[in-house]
Amino acid sequence: MYKLLLDIGNTFTKAAVADRHNRLLAVQRTIDCTGDWLQQLTEQYRPEAAIVASVRGNREQVAECLQAQVKKVIAFSHTTPLPVSNLYATPATLGPDRLAAAVGAATLFPQRDCLIIDCGTAITIDFLSRAGEFLGGNISPGLQMRFKALHTFTAGLPMGTAGDMPAAVGSSTQEAIEAGVVQGAVNEIEGYLAQYPACTPVFTGGDVFYFAKRIKKPIFVACNLNFIGLAKIVDYNVYV
Repeated sequence: MYKLLLDIGNTFTKAAVADRHNRLLAVQRTIDCTGDWLQQLTEQYRPEAAIVASVRGNREQVAECLQAQVKKVIAFSHTTPLPVSNLYATPATLGPDRLAAAVGAATLFPQRDCLIIDCGTAITIDFLSRAGEFLGGNISPGLQMRFKALHTFTAGLPMGTAGDMPAAVGSSTQEAIEAGVVQGAVNEIEGYLAQYPACTPVFTGGDVFYFAKRIKKPIFVACNLNFIGLAKIVDYNVYV
């Protein structure tokens, strides 16, 4: 028995297939989620269930494409039953990626207060209580968004890039941008870790390793946190 998991983000579409024990197979990343790519996954694994999470507003369209090939398809939204409690004040506006990550954290670290840090297009800082309650969190720009903002909204600043070893203190404008953006984001994250030391810090997202090697505190890295959460949501809705 296989489950197809689709996580359509701001920049990339990620897909994975989970077996009956929720071991992840065929983890892939692409720009698009339509056409032959999706059909090949369903034909190869013949999943019995699928879940589509999307921040682009196209979950219903993608779910409809899968219904001819998959018996049970979940278009993941704020109304989907969950194994955690969602205490967000405006659940309809909550990104499904944040909610899936919370379910993933609850699966990996049951009965623990978790600080979930997703380092992607945006940096999200979310809180999950040991009672399994999603409490909400904060959103700020990710690395590339910060670089683009400085370049776009100023008259003379060049476009920066997140190099492997940016200078601690910039001795040129280019270095100043790169050091400022990277160190600013690192300091921001470390500030949350210092503010909530009793929480288990769970890191994920496309830039997770870039940040993980710069954070000076012990953390847990879960690259497939959203997939772990999505697989658990399928189990909760289909097999329980």
